[in-house]
Amino acid sequence: MKVAIIGGTGFVGAHLIDHLLAAGHVPRLLVRPGSESKVERGVECELVPGTVAERAALDACVRGADAVIYLIGILREFPARGITFEALQHQGVVDTIAAAQAAGVGRFLLMSANGVRPDGTAYQRTKFAAEEALKSSGLAWTIFRPSVIFGDPRGRMEFCSQLNKDIIAAPIPAPLFYDGLLPQQAGAFELAPVHIDDVARAFTLALGEPRTESQTYSLCGPQRLSWKAILGTIAAAVGKQKAMVPAPVFAVRAMAGLFDRYPWFPISRDQIQMLLESNVCSENDSFARLGLTPTPFNVDQLGYLNG
Repeated sequence: MKVAIIGGTGFVGAHLIDHLLAAGHVPRLLVRPGSESKVERGVECELVPGTVAERAALDACVRGADAVIYLIGILREFPARGITFEALQHQGVVDTIAAAQAAGVGRFLLMSANGVRPDGTAYQRTKFAAEEALKSSGLAWTIFRPSVIFGDPRGRMEFCSQLNKDIIAAPIPAPLFYDGLLPQQAGAFELAPVHIDDVARAFTLALGEPRTESQTYSLCGPQRLSWKAILGTIAAAVGKQKAMVPAPVFAVRAMAGLFDRYPWFPISRDQIQMLLESNVCSENDSFARLGLTPTPFNVDQLGYLNG
C-alpha cells in the first residue's frame, strides 16, 4: 500500500516507517521544508514538501494513496510561534480528512491519546474533537489511544529520555507529586508505558485488517506502574540511586503558571493535571484484540538511555 503519513518525522513516525517498509508498504511523508534530514530512510520513502496548514500540500500528500495516517501531537503549545493544540491536533485532522475525501482515499488511521475527553485539558479536548471528526467523516477509520510511549528516541523527544534528563540527572531529589495537604499518596498515580515498536506494529497491522475498521484501541503496556516506580526503573537503567521526596503539586502548579509559557520550563499546568489523573487502560485488552503481545517496561528495555 502507498501510505500518506502526516507527522512522519517525529518519534512515532520514525519507528512506524521501519515497520511499514518491512511490511512492503511505501510511506509518503509530508515534510516541512528544511526537515528532510529528519527522515532517516528518506530514499525509501516519497517526500512531499509542505506543512499541515497548507491544503495544497495535504492534497499532494494524500493523492493516489491507499491510506492516510495522522500522527501529529504536541505536549505543549506556544501560540506566539503558531504552535497550538487546536491547529495541530484538531484542525489539522479536519483538513487532512477533507483532503482524503477529495482524493477518494477511504482508509484513515489516527493517533489519539489515552484519556482524551471533551471536558479535559486543551490537549485532551482537541484530541477528542479530532476523533469525533474522523468518526463522522464516512471514511473507514481506526483510532489508537496510546498511553505514554517509551523506546529509542533516535534524537527526538521521548518519555523516559526526558525524565532522565530533567529529573534523574538533576542534582536535586526527584519529585513525587501529590495533590492536597498530606503526602501519603505522593508519587502513587499510575501510568502504563507502551513500547514504541508495539504502537508501530498496531498501526501496521491495522492497514491490512478490515476487522480494525470503526474500532478504537487504547494501547497500554502490560503493567500499571506508579510514578515512583517508573522513576526508580529509569534510575536503575542508568546506574543511579535517586533520592525522591514528596512534592506538593500546588507549588509546582504555581511555578508552571509563571513559567510554562517558556520552552525551557520542563512541565506545563496541563501536563501536571494529566499526570495526576493517571494514564492507564480501564480495559487493557486492545493488544489481545489485535493479536499482539505488548512489551514490558523494565531495565532491559531501557538500555537506550545509556547511549
